[in-house]
Amino acid sequence: MPIPMQDLSEWYTQVIEKAGLAEHSPVRGCMTIKPYGWALWENIQRPLDEAFKATGHQNAYFPLFIPLSFLAREAAHVEGFAQECAVVTHYRIQTDPVTRTVQPDPEAKLEEPLVVRPTSETIIWNTFKNWIQSYRDLPLLINQWANVVRWEKRPRLFLRTTEFLWQEGHTAHATAEEALAEARQMLEVYARFVQDYLAIPVIKGRKTPTERFAGAVETFTIETLLLDGKALQAGTSHFLGQNFAKAFEVKFLNAQNELEYVWATSWGVSTRLIGALILSHGDERGLVLPPRVAPIQVVIVPIWRSEAQQAQITEAAHRLAQQLREKGLRVKVDDDPHHRPGWKFNEWELKGVPLRLTLGPRDVEDNTVEVSWRHTGQKATHPQPAVVQACASWLEEMQRELFVRAQERIQRQTHRVDSYADMKAILEKERGFILAHWDGNAETELAIKEETGATIRCIPLEGEKEPGRCIYTGRPSEQRVLFAIAY
Repeated sequence: MPIPMQDLSEWYTQVIEKAGLAEHSPVRGCMTIKPYGWALWENIQRPLDEAFKATGHQNAYFPLFIPLSFLAREAAHVEGFAQECAVVTHYRIQTDPVTRTVQPDPEAKLEEPLVVRPTSETIIWNTFKNWIQSYRDLPLLINQWANVVRWEKRPRLFLRTTEFLWQEGHTAHATAEEALAEARQMLEVYARFVQDYLAIPVIKGRKTPTERFAGAVETFTIETLLLDGKALQAGTSHFLGQNFAKAFEVKFLNAQNELEYVWATSWGVSTRLIGALILSHGDERGLVLPPRVAPIQVVIVPIWRSEAQQAQITEAAHRLAQQLREKGLRVKVDDDPHHRPGWKFNEWELKGVPLRLTLGPRDVEDNTVEVSWRHTGQKATHPQPAVVQACASWLEEMQRELFVRAQERIQRQTHRVDSYADMKAILEKERGFILAHWDGNAETELAIKEETGATIRCIPLEGEKEPGRCIYTGRPSEQRVLFAIAY
């Protein structure tokens, strides 16, 4: 059964907490990621990290604290992040011995305030200045896995939190063409990962000047549409031109022994991907996790009717689990004697485990096992040797089916619109992606946003040019852009 859209927000929060992914922390807008949620994040990190390294990038780490003056060096950058920055002004606290209240020590005020990292372009480019001297030092391809802080007004677990985890790539190049190719390459890496591992279809595009990253010359994005018809920016890659190189005086000697400013990119994805995963595949029973990132791919639930059966059936379950692990699968045996089988079935469905194997006395006797597929609810009994051989292919089939199911949903939620009245009617009724013409004017873009709540998610990179008329002004347009109400 589908989730009632009017209850989606409550469903989303309940699933995260009851499935053991995360919980709210005492600090508003922050979250504690629990072991099951962390295992999911690790399964996202690992293939991404391998993809970065396969394209020549190296991991490094840069400071959490950034001198306030660094942000001021790039005008668009400081303007873009000014409303979100957390600032450290003191390095010590003092306690009133009578009231026991705690406050910053006025004698320990910092000479220069420090910004808690909202993104790392400034501190990294200040560092790159020492790492780059000549064209032989280029390209410089760096990534870091880190946390960042952006003061969030309307936090939601995973989707928008004040502190979140991410990776941020930062690269330096000898030419604009190399940097632009890098930005496009990393967008492709993100798109492949999100589609191949998370089973989430995306649209690749570039942002309008209004929606670009602060300090970027060009921002590329992957956009997806979630169950409720709202859009989510799943990852971005930025061509920064020479803006940060000039702000931090990062130059190199070219092959002709002439000084030039380097060309830059930055790119990142975050724990927001977990929110996208939940809201792309979940159902009324809870999470539905794609097998490639599921912390547990197969759970085995042994069922016994007496203590005499318990040891025999549990032993058989662990023996089956070991055979599956030898096939490279992530397997758990739930032989907890304190919970009944029905409770366990509900629990593992809530957690989104792709396959559940049930082993009872008759199964042990007949050398069979009952298989249940999480995404369809289908059940079937098979010989154990056949299950051991087929589980990996079943999981890959499930991975493909989840992608196709999400793709078909997004196609149903995507509308080609040629009138502003039709666009408003669709957004009010069901939201979704709106492919419509826009005249390229920022004032038009803002007017549509103010009147409908929809933003231009991207100008799609794929698809032919299609001359038309702007749905708002009637002025000429070269191609359709993607509108949606976003998270």
